[in-house]
This record gives sequence, structure tokens and C-alpha cells, in this order.
Amino acid sequence: MSIEIKKSIKPVKYEKAIYYLEDRLAKLIQKRDNELIWLLEHNEIYTVGKNFIKSEIINKKIKIIQTNRGGKITYHGPGQLICYFVIDLNKRKKDIRKFINLIENTIIETLKEYKINTFSDRKNIGIWYQEKKQIKKVAAIGLRVSKWIVYHGFSINVNNNLSKYKNIIPCGVKDRGVTNLYNINKQNYKNLGNKIIKNLIKNLKI
Repeated sequence: MSIEIKKSIKPVKYEKAIYYLEDRLAKLIQKRDNELIWLLEHNEIYTVGKNFIKSEIINKKIKIIQTNRGGKITYHGPGQLICYFVIDLNKRKKDIRKFINLIENTIIETLKEYKINTFSDRKNIGIWYQEKKQIKKVAAIGLRVSKWIVYHGFSINVNNNLSKYKNIIPCGVKDRGVTNLYNINKQNYKNLGNKIIKNLIKNLKI
């Protein structure tokens, strides 16, 4: 089966997106539908993964949504590119670590096309940028696996409101900051999503 590419122009409600992913997962398990790559944006929302700790919420007034993905607490909102997917590892190598590396490399390769050098960190999943002496996260990754089908995805901070991260300890990492692409290099990122899709499909074929 081929990979369906889906692009949503208007923001998608978080719960609706997760329902769609889980429905596609069920259909893919039954071999009744295609794999999926989906680009979208969410309205403001804080989500927590299976490994989060309550002390990572600084502002107790914020509304959070519990998810079944891996990882800890993160923020989604306008100005952030989200890439969700439902990818069948039964067709590929059944190696979650290798798949995470594939996602990391896809983001790193894409940002290099904008002359932005980023890196991954095995101890702290995500994509990082060194700004003078401080390391800051520019992309977050959160995955779940069922019957060797991996879903959820990653988000890249483009020109989102970074003050929203002051309400939490993003991804549970206390000694590093958060940044976005506009802070690093203010340029035209209109084609970022298409470049992500191109590189992700290329890497899935390797």
C-alpha cells in the first residue's frame, strides 16, 4: 500500500486528530487502508505523555490532555508545524530506535536546507540547536507503537509563542531551553512542510 499525504490548512482540534490517527491505525492493522503522513497545526493545548510527572506543570491553572504517546509534557499551538504519521514497520525493519533516528535525521536534513544546523541527543529525544552556550529544543518527538505500527509524530517550532513554555518544564528537561526557527533565522519557511514530506518519504525507502 502507498502512503497517503494529508495537509490540513485550518487548525485541527487535538482530540479529533488523535481519533483520526487511531482509526487509521485500526484500519492499517486490518490492512484496509494506507499508511499516512499528515501535516497540520493545533490551537493552543498542553499534552502529557505516559512518562510525565505532575511537578513538570509549573502553572497549575493550565488545561492538560492526557495522551497515550511516549514522552512527557509539551505545548502545541499556532506557528508550530506538526507532522503526524501512521507507519507500518512490519514492511520495514522492526527497530524502534532506528525509526526514531530516521525521524531525527529527517528533521535535521530538512533544517539544513535552511542553513540551520541542529542535532539529536540520545538521552533527550528531540532536535536541538546550540545558541551560544545554551542548548535549546526546536523540535519535539512523541511516538506510540501498536503491533509494529508507529503513530503520533513530531512538531517543529516555526514562529510560535515561546512564552507558553514558561507554564511547564518542556519534555521534563530542566537545564535546556526552547526556541523556534524565526528566533534562529527569520526567513521564509512556507515550504517547510513539503520539504519534511520529501525527506521523510526518502528516508522511509532506505
